[in-house]
Amino acid sequence: MDLLLKPSIVKNKSDIQISGSKSETNRLLLLQALYPNLILENTSNSDDSEVMTKALSSSDAVKDIHHAGTAMRFLTAYFAVQEGVEVLLTGSSRMQERPIKILVEALRQLGADIHYETNEGFPPLRIKGKKLLQYEVTLPADVSSQYISALLLIAPKLENGLKLTLEGKITSIPYIQMTLSILEALGFSISFEKQVIEVNPQVAIQDSKFVIESDWSSASYFYSIVALSEIGTEIRLLSYKENSLQGDRILTEIYKNFGVETLFQNNTILLRKTHDCELSTVSFQLNDSPDIAQTIAVTCLGLGVGCYLNGLHTLKIKETDRLEALKNEIVKLGGVISVTSDSLTLQPFSEVKGKIAIKTYQDHRMAMAFAPLALKVPIGIEEAEVVSKSYPNFWSDLKSIGFQIIEVN
Repeated sequence: MDLLLKPSIVKNKSDIQISGSKSETNRLLLLQALYPNLILENTSNSDDSEVMTKALSSSDAVKDIHHAGTAMRFLTAYFAVQEGVEVLLTGSSRMQERPIKILVEALRQLGADIHYETNEGFPPLRIKGKKLLQYEVTLPADVSSQYISALLLIAPKLENGLKLTLEGKITSIPYIQMTLSILEALGFSISFEKQVIEVNPQVAIQDSKFVIESDWSSASYFYSIVALSEIGTEIRLLSYKENSLQGDRILTEIYKNFGVETLFQNNTILLRKTHDCELSTVSFQLNDSPDIAQTIAVTCLGLGVGCYLNGLHTLKIKETDRLEALKNEIVKLGGVISVTSDSLTLQPFSEVKGKIAIKTYQDHRMAMAFAPLALKVPIGIEEAEVVSKSYPNFWSDLKSIGFQIIEVN
């Protein structure tokens, strides 16, 4: 499905209900599978979470998680501890190009029985679940936080718990802290001192209910929309917490640079455009929140502001190489951009080309990050259905706030 977004104006004072955080949901779905007396509310309706739910609940010997990278990492750990269960964990062709060796080797250190079905270091994985008796493992601290979280989530079910040592500078700390905060909220005994995380074993938990906060990564697109709108524009997003566990809450600080104020009111956030951006160039270090890099880059493009973003090394191995994808599409729109293995630099410039079709590369964030440009110029989005991976209601929510969107052949 290809879409054309016509030049649009946002309806002022719109309300949007975004579903629960995909990051929180997927962590809690795994914990719920380990501890069935855990009740979840406001779970994500994303494809990734639906895939996770299906894989955890079905008895199929082949678990196909398609493009869901988080599910691949978390389920690798989960099935490694399912005694007597053998599965083949596979995914899309792109998923089979995304490395998983570091996590597999860590699980093997704990005693897991995991084999590569095709290529060394990559899915598909043949996993034979068993009781894991080892409890000490060491990982490089700069790896994907999902590897670390995958180990922490199964840690209470390990016979002797887990002692995880991280070597080097830790990246993506907010996602690790999210996992640890969820474990603490559910009553698990954990400690995180210097470079060592310890989780004690725990057979059962008390009956518990967890209400999942709405997704901050999805909120980023509305920050971009407000930034690209007229002064005075307001959008209210429902079910958000001021003391959020999600690292992408940093949006509240970043978007001050673009004239967007965030007001917390009774578990909602009100986004308000208070002034135009007065900066010619901005610079942000995004080690802890790389998923919002595309949104920020496109916001800057629409405002004519230059930007330097670094700490983006994990974007090379996402649904696509996000840095190259951003470069390709921004160049089509007239922007001057360069990328390295972990950064991008966008030059300030004055006019975005209209009537350009954005290629999405099977990446949900490419589709959603570029959509706000319709406030400036008409823009096409190819394979727009890809948004279902994290935010199935995205296009209907945009229509509800005034975006003119038509399907094209």
